[in-house]
Amino acid sequence: MKLRAFYPGLLLVGFSLLFFSDCKKNNSNKNNDSGTVADSTADLQMIIDSLVSPIALAEPPDGTKRLFIADQVGKIWIIQPDGTKSTTPFIDISGKMVALNGGYDERGLLGFAFHPNFKTNGKFYLFYTAPPHSGGPEPGSSWDNLTRISEFTVSASNVNAADPGSERVMLEADHPQSNHNGGTIAFGPDGFLYISIGDGGNKDDVGPGHVPDWYLVNAGGNGQDIYANLLGNILRIDVNSGNPYAIPGDNPFVGTAAKPEIYAYGFRNPYRFSFDMGGSHQLFAGDVGQSLYEEIDLVTKGGNYGWNVKEGSHCFSTDNDLSERPGCPSVDTAGKPLTDPVIELVNRANPKGGGVGIAIIGGHVYRGSLLPGLQGQYIFGILSQDGNANARLYITTPANVSPWPYSQLKLKSYPSDIGQFLKSLGQDLSGEIYLLTSGVEGPSGNSGRLYKIVAAK
Repeated sequence: MKLRAFYPGLLLVGFSLLFFSDCKKNNSNKNNDSGTVADSTADLQMIIDSLVSPIALAEPPDGTKRLFIADQVGKIWIIQPDGTKSTTPFIDISGKMVALNGGYDERGLLGFAFHPNFKTNGKFYLFYTAPPHSGGPEPGSSWDNLTRISEFTVSASNVNAADPGSERVMLEADHPQSNHNGGTIAFGPDGFLYISIGDGGNKDDVGPGHVPDWYLVNAGGNGQDIYANLLGNILRIDVNSGNPYAIPGDNPFVGTAAKPEIYAYGFRNPYRFSFDMGGSHQLFAGDVGQSLYEEIDLVTKGGNYGWNVKEGSHCFSTDNDLSERPGCPSVDTAGKPLTDPVIELVNRANPKGGGVGIAIIGGHVYRGSLLPGLQGQYIFGILSQDGNANARLYITTPANVSPWPYSQLKLKSYPSDIGQFLKSLGQDLSGEIYLLTSGVEGPSGNSGRLYKIVAAK
């Protein structure tokens, strides 16, 4: 049976994804999808095509209404308000990155964020994977890549071009394997920069570079460790102070032996997260599962989201990641509860059946005006149902009690699936939501597209 890497951070077998007080495991193993399709008047409008692997979208807070599209291969393109695409990239950092595998790769240019004061200071930030440092996590092994967060500024003479020589490296983290890079950077409502980094790669949070943690029943792992490295966490830093950054004074581990950058932990591959533009500006993170469950987490400061003690709300086993343990702790050794997800999807590889697909793609709370019936609802998706170009979107209404029920978001012109791999979702400053897709799983070709969710005609 063929074993290969799958996006973002899973192992595919055939077409299936591999991608103290004990508590009983969660008894609810059924898919929380009601099986119905959301009654929506939504559709998709293609904005541009002929991209490679579009992976992030941002609108600068400068009133120009431009959209900036980051392509995994290292280029950022500008879409003008009239829908035309720039003929040259805003910036090209492909020469700074590790070489990518066209068939499949989780590395590259992964995240992009404008400084809240971009209009006056011209600063923006990139998350990309640079060539690794020499050496490795242990004798006989090498680092695969270097997670890098850098600050750049726009050209003083051209608002549609960055100054490539302005790079100021803010943060770096050695990465042991090629997968589970996380990859989102975003400014929160508090003005601090949030960064998601996966557990280091491989599978099960084990292998070189995956340090032992407090839960000795399972091998690994970086998800539960807050002392040795920055992997498996969502970080929060202050880019407006310090050199190159400062630690916000209310970060949860300030003054302890833990890494002070950590805001929340216990993640496998928190590939996409977002802040709600309205309401109480809650932080939603999509954490890609191993073999059985995919999850959306409602992230709070200092929270522990369970990996690799749990996968979703279920007890995880590094002995056999296709079988749940009969029980596991409900708190860590510091007494922190292992927080269950607000949304849980069954993975396609789950032997119990009922799986909806492969690799959850965290989305956004809709705050636009084109579809008032969707106001306040969270839209997210899956990369693929079964390893083919057939991603789907889902929708849920945030509630006070979890898990939240969800259903497929009906699209008039795409009643079954969108016919592409879903690489990411984006949101403009008006609250409208976009899909970044590709006809192939890897960063190659020119089948990448940008769609906007609009009202059906």
